[in-house]
Amino acid sequence: MKRILSGITPSGQPHIGNYFGMMKPLIDLQADNLVYFFISDQHAFTSQRPREDFIRNRDNAILDWLALGANPDKSIMFQQSDVPAHTELTWYLSCVTSIGLLERAHAFKDKTAK
Repeated sequence: MKRILSGITPSGQPHIGNYFGMMKPLIDLQADNLVYFFISDQHAFTSQRPREDFIRNRDNAILDWLALGANPDKSIMFQQSDVPAHTELTWYLSCVTSIGLLERAHAFKDKTAK
């Protein structure tokens, strides 16, 4: 049995691309693996939104996963901010990651372009 981890950022309403690209494949993997579904709520803080939108998007992402077949008896669901090690690891990585390396990362280039 493998352990598989994937998450979704609650930055808006999940769409068909989220479904086919990540949600359905992850749900299908529950049959033979231990799947960790997480809400990457700390990633959502990189853009400004009203608190109410953030909470609604977070709750909707959880409800969507459950409605699509995520099984809490076969998998683990959690919020990124509930695990202090995520923030601690970010600190360590930021201490050793150069700007040149960041500038080659797609996500970094996308965020800085916006």
